Amino acid sequence: RDKTVITTRVKEEALALGFDLVRITSAQSFSEDQKIALQRIDDGLMDGLPWYNAARVRRGTEPEELLPDAKSIICLALNYFPGPRKEGDGGQIARYARGRDYHRVMKRKMRDLVAALNEAFGTTVAARWYVDDGPMLDRAAAARAGLGWFGKNSNILTSELGSWVFLGQIVTDMDLEADSEIRKTCGSCVACIDSCPTGAIVAPYVIDNNRCISYQTIENRGPIPPELRPKMLDWVFGCDICQEVCPVNRKAQPTAEPSFANRGLEVIDLAKLLDLTDEEFKKRFAGTPIMRAKRVGLQRN
Repeated sequence: RDKTVITTRVKEEALALGFDLVRITSAQSFSEDQKIALQRIDDGLMDGLPWYNAARVRRGTEPEELLPDAKSIICLALNYFPGPRKEGDGGQIARYARGRDYHRVMKRKMRDLVAALNEAFGTTVAARWYVDDGPMLDRAAAARAGLGWFGKNSNILTSELGSWVFLGQIVTDMDLEADSEIRKTCGSCVACIDSCPTGAIVAPYVIDNNRCISYQTIENRGPIPPELRPKMLDWVFGCDICQEVCPVNRKAQPTAEPSFANRGLEVIDLAKLLDLTDEEFKKRFAGTPIMRAKRVGLQRN
């Protein structure tokens, strides 16, 4: 079959399943991204994330390690933007965490996409799919596929939806036409760097994990460093500041995905939060990424 025709069909099937953007890159190794990621680990910028180690990086930057005979990577984006910030007294929750757990939503759609491709082409497509809980360097794949470009806050910025997107990758043995990288940059803009209250963006494209509000409110299981506490403002789970100030995100459109609709989690009553029992916590936040922090973590925040 004609490679162009097959690639077009793959993209059509992805869009039909509700993905907002789809691009293709080759399954060649991500050697330069591997060097950068390993250097970040050596520099201590990933301290506190023991699972993010050199072995994981090496495996995630060699697609053929993930799938023998890999030829292409289908890079997908799903808009999760629920709308502008709702003002009010209480704790803020990052927008990505207000709906259903995106890992489940994305993986269900990716599994359905592989099934649709099997049916469309009358064959069994070899495939492995990943969201951000697998070893794949998702942003490196998205950038090489032309899905977007790296912002100085290290997020992928898309021309169509800004950075309010979840990324997924399907590594496959299908020989597809690769898209070109986007030749865009943030130019002289440093809005995200200047706006980060804890100074976590220590240089363009470089995040000090330990200074990031998202890390401290989600991944850190110990006490929050005293010097950071007054700088964390009203965020109790994650942080959106570097995305809120990004000029590219001015064109953001609300998501069409029902799973990411607001569930009354825009602003949290902090007094009620402190009184939650384990049972009440599970009932209120079941099925959302907030479960990752556990009740004790959320109340600490």
